[in-house]
Amino acid sequence: MAESVSSCVKRIIDKTPFINEMLVKGILSYSNYASSIKTDVEETYGKNVKHSAIVMAIRRYGEELRAKDQKEKKNDVDYEIVMKTKIFDLNIVRNDKFLAKLAKLYNEVSTEKGDFLNVSLGSHEISVAISEKYRDLLEALAKDEEILHKMDDLVALSLVFSGDFLQTPGIVYEAVRKLAWEKINVIEILSTKNELTFVIKREDSMKAFDELQSFLN
Repeated sequence: MAESVSSCVKRIIDKTPFINEMLVKGILSYSNYASSIKTDVEETYGKNVKHSAIVMAIRRYGEELRAKDQKEKKNDVDYEIVMKTKIFDLNIVRNDKFLAKLAKLYNEVSTEKGDFLNVSLGSHEISVAISEKYRDLLEALAKDEEILHKMDDLVALSLVFSGDFLQTPGIVYEAVRKLAWEKINVIEILSTKNELTFVIKREDSMKAFDELQSFLN
């Protein structure tokens, strides 16, 4: 089935998250954007398309996105933010022998006393984010490992949810796009059943806190 002008426009917009965001916020010039994508629309549609038809498709999709955004914000989800500072992050090439050494970290770190520890296992890499006071211990354990990256002076911002977090589509996307919109680089994203944590640079922490504090409002 041949695509309509509307579906062509939607596909182009969906490839660019920031344009999508500008439509939701109502700050995009329909006419100017229609001019910029006219060639792409015509290539996808297969024939010439009037500028006015593209403008109308953009306007209607903007209305659709705003209605969807408002509906998602009405979901019964509440949360609080917990901030932990002085985080050290280490990434190494995965070596299963190193996994056995992690028991020493778990024996030393006390999350009940406010310590931070998260271990993420990828197919080829291992990432460890930990309170900086345990940095020497972690680096000693990883002394013979192939280190890919390490960074200190980080902050962990955790969204602790109540309500139906797992069954609410778009929550993670909404939080991530808020940070991306403010050009906040995320070092690590950690998730459990009721928590979503972003590890970021300390200099971005207050701006990120403000954005995440209101992202569902």
